[in-house]
Amino acid sequence: MAVKTLQEFLSSSKERDLSGEAFELESSHMLEARVDGMIWAKAGSMIARKGNIKFTRQGLLDQGLGGLLKKTLTGEGASLMKIEGQGRVYLADSGKKIMLLRLDGESIFVNGNDVLAIESTISSDITMMRKVAGMMAGGLFNVKLSGHGLIAITAHYEPLTLPVNASTGPVFTDPNATVAWSGGLSPDIVTDISLRTFIGRGSGESIQLRFAGEGWVVVQPYEEVVFQQQQ
Repeated sequence: MAVKTLQEFLSSSKERDLSGEAFELESSHMLEARVDGMIWAKAGSMIARKGNIKFTRQGLLDQGLGGLLKKTLTGEGASLMKIEGQGRVYLADSGKKIMLLRLDGESIFVNGNDVLAIESTISSDITMMRKVAGMMAGGLFNVKLSGHGLIAITAHYEPLTLPVNASTGPVFTDPNATVAWSGGLSPDIVTDISLRTFIGRGSGESIQLRFAGEGWVVVQPYEEVVFQQQQ
């Protein structure tokens, strides 16, 4: 790696305003959010801020009675924080790669641990794969994001998108490596008895998600189990 002068370092690492969007990537691992009103972000993801900004942990009643019941059961109420005011907030999550997506009326399911930030125009609904609850610590929680606006999701390393359609047949994924899937898909939980016979592999590959129909699923080259253990 070439040695830089101090001025070269400061110039190469300074923030850049390349667009007027509410969300902009300062790097593939750092998100700048221009706040003019309100956004939602993953609790604990703020690494810097400037301006008149207020942070509030998501309350149980922020999404009505249905949200209250789901958050009480899942513990998801502590996963998001409300960011209000005018200014800029810089977000990151353990050095994970950040992807910016614009929803134009579509829906997408995202692993609950991979939602970094969403605009206030995006609606979110927590879902739980209950069949996994008895097989994995804490089950598997996902967030359905819908509407019009920007979302920022994360993945370890470079993600891979696999098409799901009748010609390819079902796609099976490891729940801990599954990042997101299209809103029209509803995965089934399957178990592989042969894989469960391996010593020390009582979860993971022995429990799989089966995607069938028309859509896509995003996986990462990493099995993330921290989220389930925290629950």
